[in-house]
Amino acid sequence: MLSRRRWLSWTAGGAVASLGLPGMAQTAKRMGDCAAKPWPMFEAFVQRCVQDDGQVIDIGTPQMQSTSEGQSYAMMFALVANRPERFESVWRWAVVNLAGGDISSRLPAWQWGARADGSWGVLDYNPASDADLWMAYTLLEAARLWGKPSYQDQARVLLARIVADEVVNLPGMGAMLLPAPVGFHLPEKKTWRLNPSYLPLPLLRRLAAFDPQGPWNEIATNTVRLLRDSTPFGYAADWVAWQQTGNNEGRAVADPQFADLGSYDAIRCYLWAGMTHPQDPAASTLRQNLQGMTKQTEAAKLPPEKVQTQSGFVSGTGPVGFSAAVLPLLQVEGSRSATQQQMRVQGLAREGNYALSYYDHVLCLFGMGWSEKRFSFEPTGKLLTSWEKACATTTKR
Repeated sequence: MLSRRRWLSWTAGGAVASLGLPGMAQTAKRMGDCAAKPWPMFEAFVQRCVQDDGQVIDIGTPQMQSTSEGQSYAMMFALVANRPERFESVWRWAVVNLAGGDISSRLPAWQWGARADGSWGVLDYNPASDADLWMAYTLLEAARLWGKPSYQDQARVLLARIVADEVVNLPGMGAMLLPAPVGFHLPEKKTWRLNPSYLPLPLLRRLAAFDPQGPWNEIATNTVRLLRDSTPFGYAADWVAWQQTGNNEGRAVADPQFADLGSYDAIRCYLWAGMTHPQDPAASTLRQNLQGMTKQTEAAKLPPEKVQTQSGFVSGTGPVGFSAAVLPLLQVEGSRSATQQQMRVQGLAREGNYALSYYDHVLCLFGMGWSEKRFSFEPTGKLLTSWEKACATTTKR
């Protein structure tokens, strides 16, 4: 753990930057006074998974692990719930414990927990690029919504680290985000392993607007292409490989480790597609490429747990988090099955039962939070929250 003095040193640059922007402080006070409507599912998540110091714990794992993903999602939910203190504690814990207190020199490690010798600490120093994107995105939106420019400064530093460590130029494709800096380039096979669910289109749009000289728009275009080239039956795979076929040529192929399985990772592809604003230039293409899941859920009444994406063979029934994840896409498509998925998730609220697994819980928070209009994304990727709208209405009176 870092000393209080070192933590203050890390935040000092942002504090100094805010001195010249008094209007931002007024915005922060005004926004902070606008309470979000109660969100029982979020409060249950905090009570079950988030410690007072901001650590998010997946209590269902043997190591009682904390991940950069969990920290980043909790930041997003705290922003939607208008909980700046919770946001700050979750972000602070991630920086201190996963990034050694300095995001300019190291991206957050993806896994922290109980070691074999009984001690606690980082278990895997390799970062996870989806968590890095979500952290950068939520920092940008927190800076804007809460009037805290230090968060924007930190987002800029984090994005520079992501570009340096996790963005590569793939032959025949161009800029793409690797899942992590280490272990996803197989030079002997001229192959790079990619995870489509790590690439939410709204986040990439927002980063492109903030950093127009960066690779974000190109990565967004290539994300849509990757899904198009790997979804012959309208289902996304957990992992997809990109293989070099010539000097500047390449193609999407089955992942060398997980083949064409689509399941617990890929379910987020449908979630992100459903939440992408209809006016995004790639929204209709994205949804069209994922029609297999929409049609199968309509036919079977519930989403499948597993899919073989190259044959369209489905098996099992997805848990409640899967119903929440496909809900935005079903609603946007006007599917008759949307109501059934919504009722399945809402049943938890009626029964007061939020004893979900960590992953089911976050999928429900995303899917139901969007469906209940607690948040949405503009075509530019900017986050719209229900409390921001209420605050704007109040301040106009």
